[in-house]
Amino acid sequence: MTTVLDLQQIACAVIGVEHDIETPHGVLHVTLRGTPKGNRPVILTYHDIGLNHKSCFNTLFNFEDMQEITQHFAVVHVDAPGQQENAPPFPSGYQYPTMDELAEMLPSVITQLKINSVIGIGVGAGAYILSRLALNQPDLVEGLVLINVDPCAKGWMDWAASKLSGWTSNLVDIVMGHHFSTDELGENQEIIQTYRLHIAQDINQDNLALFWNSYNSRQDLEIERPIPGINEDTVNTLKCPVLLIVGDTSPAVEAVVECNSRLNPTKTTLLKMADCGGLPQVVQPGKLAEAFKYFVQGMGYMPTASMTRLARSRTHSASSISSVDGVRSRPHTSSQPEGATAGPGHDNQARPQTMEVSC
Repeated sequence: MTTVLDLQQIACAVIGVEHDIETPHGVLHVTLRGTPKGNRPVILTYHDIGLNHKSCFNTLFNFEDMQEITQHFAVVHVDAPGQQENAPPFPSGYQYPTMDELAEMLPSVITQLKINSVIGIGVGAGAYILSRLALNQPDLVEGLVLINVDPCAKGWMDWAASKLSGWTSNLVDIVMGHHFSTDELGENQEIIQTYRLHIAQDINQDNLALFWNSYNSRQDLEIERPIPGINEDTVNTLKCPVLLIVGDTSPAVEAVVECNSRLNPTKTTLLKMADCGGLPQVVQPGKLAEAFKYFVQGMGYMPTASMTRLARSRTHSASSISSVDGVRSRPHTSSQPEGATAGPGHDNQARPQTMEVSC
């Protein structure tokens, strides 16, 4: 299991060109790594609450298999307003953008950096924002990798529980509970300590509270699973290929499963990562990088990329390896969920089901 021990060391290992980009809802800090390559999409990342692009994604992007991918794609890392390193506090009375407005800021980034389209990788709040971008401007988004995504607005019970928690817990504890399950908080002391210190010391606390409140006030994405032959062209759903990822002990499991139930099963893969909690891109970067390779290869990119590490990690389960191969070879066709068996005459079109993989 890979664990981040020194976030500062990780931050120094990745070099990019930083930009402050004007948008309709304020300035957005982004970091561009590499040069956009012709008409090829750019990988665009968006981090979760309590993190910035470095603490959220550098472990993944420093991983050797992911570096192979970034030889083929430029990468744009987006920091939510006020969440980047050494961000100054917002002035008194500042109105933080809503989640919808945060999504509306991204086309300005894409335009000003002269990007044609993106493959989004988002975690938590960032996954929600990228989903909203894809709903608003589907032509800009070729594919989405959504980690710990929650498509739902907070219900009244959740809202009340959040308010009660806010009265009895400090912000750092609340955000840690967003990322990690109770078991993780009690057992995985090394990574917990690292991220608790990061959230408490490296992120401006007033700015963090504004981002947290914006996320808790999000609207439902209002996406629906299309019904073949009835409403594929009219239903509100993500049109691009989607890879949903969640750790098997993550507090986001139910939300991700709910999102899966609302998406087009012929374009969606749900990857549940074993021995993994709320930060799969940090704890299991090798598996996630390999899954991402399959995903982009299924979209028609990197046809000759090596596909070995994830297969090696899954040699105990030949059926699991077969399922992952399906992500590469048939990303737009459906498959039986984990644990089911499909006969040779199975009609995928008659009974579409999202591919579910565990690794």
